[in-house]
Amino acid sequence: MSIHAPEYVRKIAPYQAGKPISELAREYGLQPERIVKLASNENPLGIPQSARDAMAAAVADLGRYPDSNGFELKAAISKRYAVPQDWITLGNGSNDILELAAHALLQPGCSAVYSQYSFAVYALATQETGARAIVVPARELGHDLDAMRAAIASDTRLVFIANPNNPTGTFLPADRIAAFLAAVPRDVVVVLDEAYNEYLEPALRFDSSRWLSDHPNLIVSRTFSKAYGLAGLRVGFGLAQAELTDLMNRVRQPFNVSSVAQAAAIAALDDDAFLERSYELNRDGLARLQSAFREMGLEYVPSYGNFVLVRVGDAAAVYEGLLRAGIIVRPVANYGLPDWLRVTVGLPEENDAFLEAFARVMGR
Repeated sequence: MSIHAPEYVRKIAPYQAGKPISELAREYGLQPERIVKLASNENPLGIPQSARDAMAAAVADLGRYPDSNGFELKAAISKRYAVPQDWITLGNGSNDILELAAHALLQPGCSAVYSQYSFAVYALATQETGARAIVVPARELGHDLDAMRAAIASDTRLVFIANPNNPTGTFLPADRIAAFLAAVPRDVVVVLDEAYNEYLEPALRFDSSRWLSDHPNLIVSRTFSKAYGLAGLRVGFGLAQAELTDLMNRVRQPFNVSSVAQAAAIAALDDDAFLERSYELNRDGLARLQSAFREMGLEYVPSYGNFVLVRVGDAAAVYEGLLRAGIIVRPVANYGLPDWLRVTVGLPEENDAFLEAFARVMGR
């Protein structure tokens, strides 16, 4: 007996997550507490205490379903970004927002546009709907917006832009994004994925939510998984005008964000001190890693996120050597970058441990 499934589903290559600490410990007989994981762009500070306290209080109500509409969390997001609550979609991480947009707008016979070397979920979300992918060649490992605009076809329904981009760390300034939005046909929806926005230097930050009023075809996607430190809770949100928000909520699972996650996100959103500490730690760690790569004479992509893409040659061998030293980084051959590794910024002592092992493995 054979299971009947769409061919486009059978051809999907599953998402490759960063290797868990527990898995490496089992494979190599290492002590978990001595392993340094710099593979998944997580906040090395972990969960803020404000969120821990909110989670503890929320546990008392775990016998009941969460608020499917997420009223209190939406109220907090509405206040922070000055948008109506009916312009907010809650997601099980921002990954969920990307897939909700795809499922609401794509189908066989449609296409989506995204850049070469951009987040792997864009390809997955497109393929799982049976839509056609239009992959635009990158410019200096980042988005070529002019080429992306030119690539939009008559059947294009969705364009994905990551800013800053994962896995390369490149960044597009506000004026270039604004010009792109002005040039895109009004019936083509643009998803602006800003998962790493909070790590930008203050001078580079801009409030993309201000564009929503003028662009009914814009979705701004944000996450609590990075700078807010809630990766394990899976909370994200999308901002868009009411029509797009309504479409995404039609395909959204009704209880996609747990009550504990909602409580933690509300607390984290208001914890400006933790957010600033996360930014400063990342700024200093980013400088440390990039300086070390320069001293080693290695090519790297100047990063605007909480990670650095560095060219190491035989990346598979370097990755394996680092694993044996108890250091987990991220190979990116699945992105078409077989000579490169992506390294997340960790705590100062984690960065030092990585650089010591890295220099040894590289023979520097």
